Amino acid sequence: MEKGKRMAESETNIKKILIIIIAIIIIIIICFIANNYLVFDKNQKTNLIINNKNVTSNLKNDVLIEDNIIYLSQQDIGNFFDKYIYEEKQTNKIITTYNEKIAEIGFEKNSITVNGSEKKICAHAIEKDGIVYLPISEMKDVYDIQIENVQETKVVTMDSLNREQKKAIVSSDVSIKSSTNLISKTVDRIKKGSHVILISSEKNYSKVRTENGKIGYVKSNKLSNEITVRNETTEEKQIKGKVNLTWDYFSQVASAPDRTGTKIEGINVVSPSFFYLDDEGNLKENIGNNGKKYIEWAHNNGYKVWPMVSNAEAGLKVTSKIMNSYANRQQLIEDIVNKCVEYKLDGINIDFENMKQEDKDLYSRFIIELTPRIKDIGLVVSVDVTAPDGGETWSMCFDRHVIGDVADYIIFMAYDEYGVSSTKPGTTAGYDWVKLSLNKFLQTEEIESEKIILAIPFYTRVWTTNKDGKVTSKTVSMKNTYSVIPEDANKEWDDKLKQNYVEYNDGDNKKQIWIEDIDSLKEKVSLISENNLGGVASWQKGMESDEVWGMLKNELNK
Repeated sequence: MEKGKRMAESETNIKKILIIIIAIIIIIIICFIANNYLVFDKNQKTNLIINNKNVTSNLKNDVLIEDNIIYLSQQDIGNFFDKYIYEEKQTNKIITTYNEKIAEIGFEKNSITVNGSEKKICAHAIEKDGIVYLPISEMKDVYDIQIENVQETKVVTMDSLNREQKKAIVSSDVSIKSSTNLISKTVDRIKKGSHVILISSEKNYSKVRTENGKIGYVKSNKLSNEITVRNETTEEKQIKGKVNLTWDYFSQVASAPDRTGTKIEGINVVSPSFFYLDDEGNLKENIGNNGKKYIEWAHNNGYKVWPMVSNAEAGLKVTSKIMNSYANRQQLIEDIVNKCVEYKLDGINIDFENMKQEDKDLYSRFIIELTPRIKDIGLVVSVDVTAPDGGETWSMCFDRHVIGDVADYIIFMAYDEYGVSSTKPGTTAGYDWVKLSLNKFLQTEEIESEKIILAIPFYTRVWTTNKDGKVTSKTVSMKNTYSVIPEDANKEWDDKLKQNYVEYNDGDNKKQIWIEDIDSLKEKVSLISENNLGGVASWQKGMESDEVWGMLKNELNK
């Protein structure tokens, strides 16, 4: 009796389980069917697709579309295209830079100025509820993008023209799924013969973008006739491998050196002191016939010419005047570009020192605005900076992170640890100081290592301390250092500084020299390969000993 009752209860339980299983199966089938025939993600507002990624959720402000003009807020353009975009109050214009373009657009006139040339467009910048919007559909050439507005699905697509793009044809009617899972919603349905942009392939599925701007997955065997419609373009570096630059300095009243018939082993860039700002802020040149012959000599030997632009004569006040005016900055940039074209140069080296700390961001703006103009004519921008720690007008006037981000190369002038104005004797460039400063460039300033060029000194200083304790110094070139040291002076290696040290008495005076020679320079240059830096620069040609060029060549080839 009880056995029969238990069997009956067991059968009842089995039936209940079967009913539940059948119900689950029915629900799954219904969901599967519905999933294959219903499109669930109908856009309520305009979606923005940038380079096959839906960035709508990351937008700070909605995409505006008025009279077929597509507007994107200044903040969103800053997030996705130009983080240095800003409103120039002096001209009431938005200034934006991107790769090889610098553009100005205002709030009233339907025009845009790109790299100094003005052209008409169909819209201008607008302001709504305190938010600035730019007509990005009229600025396609600035950002080098292709834009499409798919009105039916409320999708705007933006594709960078320097990126690879592949397309394929769908071989049968298919549903585009939100994921590769068995149960996933349909984002679009497309017909046989439709084109899709192929984003990636993952096992049996491919990620695609439909003509409606929808992004999803489809089985790879449903695609055929894959073609590459646009190849990725990458910027080729002018210098293959490490940069080996030497500054060839001559004063503004001297002529460029005659180096006809000579070669400098291992170097690939020379930086003659061709350009300077005068005391009124005008760009002046010191080239002449000798300079033209110098350029010809360099090019005949395969050396690139990146002349130096100095602000030494202009000084702090005049430099500040230029930096504080957008018009003045643009005039200087235009003058530099014209000189580069006139003399068929390969790049430019900006050597601005002694600047106001409060002008730091404006100097960065100068580099931001200069770089696209120089790149537009296929040349290289290098910028000289000092060590991160130092005085207001010597060190704190540089935003190294921005300069290193924007320019092709940032050159760390790793010398004058104890400079001409020091009241205490010390080394010109101790290894420990150079290494510590370099780590700040890489870690604190977060500069890409291959953009950093380490500049080394071909000189040192003879320090004199008199009986009253007064300290003076005199610069001595590397090639002449040992000639000024008495033969009986004791030379000792300082393993912290990684250089030889000499101390001796000259009457009532104490002499001290931290020697820069082939041994000390080799230790510093070893930091280039250890940190994968962009190369080396040397100040200055003519001060070196002959064996230094072979050492630099060998170290850079490691």
